[in-house]
Amino acid sequence: MPRADVTITTRDGNCPASLFTPASGKGPWPGVMFYMDGLGIRPVMWEMGQRLADGGYLVLQPDLYYRLGSYPPKVPSEVLGNPQAMQELMKWVNSLDRERKVSDSGAFLDFLSARPEIRGKRFGATGYCMGGNASLTAAGAFPDRFAAVASFHGGNLGTDKPDSPHLFVKNITGRVYVAGAIEDASFPEEQKLRLEKALTDAGVNHVVETYAGARHGFAVPDLPVFDTGAAERHWTALFSLFAETLANAVTFC
Repeated sequence: MPRADVTITTRDGNCPASLFTPASGKGPWPGVMFYMDGLGIRPVMWEMGQRLADGGYLVLQPDLYYRLGSYPPKVPSEVLGNPQAMQELMKWVNSLDRERKVSDSGAFLDFLSARPEIRGKRFGATGYCMGGNASLTAAGAFPDRFAAVASFHGGNLGTDKPDSPHLFVKNITGRVYVAGAIEDASFPEEQKLRLEKALTDAGVNHVVETYAGARHGFAVPDLPVFDTGAAERHWTALFSLFAETLANAVTFC
């Protein structure tokens, strides 16, 4: 099966996750961490994880909300625009502080490193919405273990708070790709400039850009703001990034 259910032991408990392998071909494969968006694990996350895996990668997609227990897949149309549901969702999102993201990512990396299907010692990471923040946070905390990381419509990447990811990029040795959305309150222009300056000052090979006309959530097919053109642009950028940085990867899928 291309997707397998696995359990990762973390400092705080057992984290359920999905492990994706390419639909065809034999491993081992380069490893990639897939950090989910704020709505959590649901079928569209699995679909995206499999598409990434089919590019020639072993993809680990952990449920970052594991501390909150099991939950039914969230339906965007039932959450977005519903003030009460959004308030509850933001509690979930805000439960993941930097310390938890770093601790969890260390456990995820150890799990991925121990898999027999893995090729190489440095990995890739991609994340969406809050997962984009987690991806960049992980790269800053474990700079020797990531060859490339990406963030798509990630939020709060360059805030004035002491846990902002841009404050921890100085030791990153891999490549960084950040694609933001227009009119995104979670990643406004001042945050973009702050992040760009931090990456430039640190000498990190990076691209930070905004997809014109695309709104927060553009890459995720079950969201009302899904943008086919921007989503395909995201896949092209992501596969190119990993093909150029991860060993023995398929060029494009």
